[in-house]
Amino acid sequence: MQLMPIVPFEPVLTNSIPEGENWISQIKWDGVRVLTYFDGKDVKLFNRKRNERTLHYPELCDIRSYCNADSVILDGEVIALGVDGKPSFHEVMRRDGIRRMEKVKDVLMRVPITYMIFDVVFYNGQWIDNRPLKERIEILSNTILPNDSIQLVTVHHDAETLFDVIKQQQMEGIVIKDLNSKYFINTKNVHWKKKKFYKDINAVVAGVTLSGGIVNAVLLGLYDDAGQLRYIGHSGTGRLTKDECREFTHLIKPLVTGNRPFLENHARFKDAVWLIPEITVKIQFMEWTSNHTLRQPIIQSFIQVEPTACTFE
Repeated sequence: MQLMPIVPFEPVLTNSIPEGENWISQIKWDGVRVLTYFDGKDVKLFNRKRNERTLHYPELCDIRSYCNADSVILDGEVIALGVDGKPSFHEVMRRDGIRRMEKVKDVLMRVPITYMIFDVVFYNGQWIDNRPLKERIEILSNTILPNDSIQLVTVHHDAETLFDVIKQQQMEGIVIKDLNSKYFINTKNVHWKKKKFYKDINAVVAGVTLSGGIVNAVLLGLYDDAGQLRYIGHSGTGRLTKDECREFTHLIKPLVTGNRPFLENHARFKDAVWLIPEITVKIQFMEWTSNHTLRQPIIQSFIQVEPTACTFE
């Protein structure tokens, strides 16, 4: 049978950790959500938006080397490590953002990835999304054979302690799950909750500042309910390398405009170069200020998201 891609189960954001023996916690990896579909013959990979990623991650396609199921849909996160040894969204996007597939072989060794598997939705010809998480985790433990590129996400029973460790390591956060919960396809549900140490958001790049003719900061915006672009802060080039900054400087040349895209004016706009708002980025930040701007925003990566989808929640 042909397995069609699904929209995966999403956790809801929370500031508190639920209590009870039925709740477990797992590390929220800073990577790319990827589901693996194996119908007994072919392996296909799709991301959260059901865009195919089979060619991006050839390490995951030899499913017989790490999975003993006759057919299966696995849910997990593809991660890549930064120079600090921690998962880096910027690094994994060097793989996930590839558009010319002939480049995959070249990047394969330079950006090794790990597939962190945390759930199974379909198993040996049957949908098991209605079975409790506790049973699905047991099936995973009997099905997956970890290796250098494949790992099972560890289950923890003390969410408070795990979150303390995440804060110490300055990682993204944790996901808290109800062991009795089914897998809710194409929705969010309170049976899965995410508690973040730092926040992230998708934003539009509508301007830049330059130093020595090279971009050294970007001006960020979100669209409001009236469809107007509002300024939410500026970010230095963060994790971008010098070569990436030079490439970005060249990329924006066709987008330069004489019109300010933002609704408001701001002191930060002095010497800004305005851009047609077509480029989008994922931004990590600590919190919103009282002026509705981001505190300590850092560029994680450029992303393929429609600018008009970058809105205030």
